[in-house]
Amino acid sequence: LPSTHFQGEEFVRACPLMKGGKCIEALEEGVNTLHDTFLHGLKLSEGGPCLGWRPGPDQPYKWLTYQEVLTRSQHFGSGLLHEGAVANPDQFIGIFSQNRVEWKITEQACNSFSMVVVPLYDTLGPQSIKHIMTQCNLRIVVVDNNAKAKCLLGGVKDGQYTIETLIIMAQPNEETNALLKDTNVKLLTFTQVEEIGKNNLKEFVPPKPSDLHTICYTSGTTGLPKGVMLTHGNLVANRAGVFAIGNQSFLKMDNNDVHISYLPLAHVFERIVCVQVFTAGASVGFFQGDVKLLMGDVAALRPTIFPMVPRLINRMYDKVWAGANQSFFKKFLLERAVKSKMELLKRGIITKDTIWDKLVFRRVQNMMGGRGRIFITGAAPVSLEVLNFMRVALGVTFTEGYGQTEATAAISVTIPGDYNSGSVGTPAVSNVVKLVDVPEKNYYAKDGKGEVCVKGTNVFVGYYKDEEKTKETLDEDGWLHTGDVGMWLPNGSLKIIDRKKNIFKLAQGEYIAPEKIESIFTQSPAVAQVFLHGESLKASLVAVVIPDAEALSTWCSGKGQNGTYQELCANENVKKLILEDLLAVGRKRGLKTFELPKKIHLSTELFSVENDLLTPTFKSRRPQLYQRYKTEIEEMYQGL
Repeated sequence: LPSTHFQGEEFVRACPLMKGGKCIEALEEGVNTLHDTFLHGLKLSEGGPCLGWRPGPDQPYKWLTYQEVLTRSQHFGSGLLHEGAVANPDQFIGIFSQNRVEWKITEQACNSFSMVVVPLYDTLGPQSIKHIMTQCNLRIVVVDNNAKAKCLLGGVKDGQYTIETLIIMAQPNEETNALLKDTNVKLLTFTQVEEIGKNNLKEFVPPKPSDLHTICYTSGTTGLPKGVMLTHGNLVANRAGVFAIGNQSFLKMDNNDVHISYLPLAHVFERIVCVQVFTAGASVGFFQGDVKLLMGDVAALRPTIFPMVPRLINRMYDKVWAGANQSFFKKFLLERAVKSKMELLKRGIITKDTIWDKLVFRRVQNMMGGRGRIFITGAAPVSLEVLNFMRVALGVTFTEGYGQTEATAAISVTIPGDYNSGSVGTPAVSNVVKLVDVPEKNYYAKDGKGEVCVKGTNVFVGYYKDEEKTKETLDEDGWLHTGDVGMWLPNGSLKIIDRKKNIFKLAQGEYIAPEKIESIFTQSPAVAQVFLHGESLKASLVAVVIPDAEALSTWCSGKGQNGTYQELCANENVKKLILEDLLAVGRKRGLKTFELPKKIHLSTELFSVENDLLTPTFKSRRPQLYQRYKTEIEEMYQGL
């Protein structure tokens, strides 16, 4: 399924499945909104399970059927209307909660009564929460626990914003009740709202495809988040645009499929997966809310659908190799197994039935529940080496999606057989893609390289109350400018090669794309994270490196260096060895001399969302990283 030239336009390409030069709007007749998709799934589910949760760590999953979820959504929506909400897209409902049954009931109530969901999430920080609360004028907010209730009530008490009704899923505690006394907020429990709705039942008020479904705030690497406005039509089209490519083959789902939901529902990637699961009448099982317990939840749920982000994939890859490195025999077996199955992969063969699966990979497959069929990754780049390792270890196609919130989720998806190009696949059937010249970096559309621009039924309406930023991103012809630089490969697939922003020039005039280089360096077994820095007045690069806490001691002992993690990170010899390894990995992956750092600093503090060095989708916050390591960077430049 290589992309094809679109309607004779030289630099515009589309998926060959696109009919009549039109971007797809829906896959099934009469299924045009997220109210329709749920009713469609209700029929296909044949009374089967819809939403599942674990009451405790050692307990089995409990389930609600589709009918039970729909009934509770009607109760909850009716309760909201009784408490002063209105059934139209001017009504915004805030939701500040981890993934759980009530999240989906709130969302489905909004979908069926034409209201708009505005998610908040922990990692936004107080300033961004205040920004969203005031920009959207959120008067009704649903929270999962007392900590979040306290956070929002504190903002009301300080006069930052107004809330009329706060709905809490847990039982309110003394602290919440005490804070309540200082505000005019009405506090109700989730159960109370359902009960009110049950006694004052209203008929559904279904939305139109053009109605707003959500305002999804994207965490920029700088500044306040922007509210991406997405309609019902956007989500239905994007789901159709992806699954039209594989719904009869590698992405085929039915009502027996089970999805593990742990990636934040506040982001649109997880929600688009859930749209597909619901459309198929399949089931969604939620994790318990703690990533440390995720693998236990996976073992209990045994999902067939497992979306992952690169951070988790890399962690799994490192864990498997760290286990193998403990003995010569284990390492030898794993290397042989990988080599043998990679040969099959080169021929386009994906299987779980080789001798190597029985001897080596069954354990890895069982770690993922043993039934995994559909694995999808998105949100950030993942190295081809790691992705192909997962393909051979799990015996699955492992689809990679490329996209952004402004395009609802996916712009393109990889397809079976394309395992060695490093591409992000063919355009979704919901959009066309064109490349636009980036002259300052020598990328020209005539050479098949340029900024990736997207137009289609999945492209957002604009940023909420921000015309200026909307105009910067969405041009007058309706093209979304992604800021990513792509190239067309000979097989017609798209490859992301650079970022238009986040680039800097060195003193000798060479452009550097740090993210591309950092993703190569994290393939060093000793390294967990890298922040590469350069300046226009300097001729060389320096880097802050966080060694991998799990792998470092084994890696170092093989090179004659021993000690605790802290001792090894402070050891000059270890620093020298890690720099040598980074340079070797960089050269092997074709980096030029000016793209390699001259000096590195080893730090033990992981970049995380909590310390504000990563965005909630795990992208580096470069200005914050620079401020955090400014002293160390200046020291590295001394004497260079």
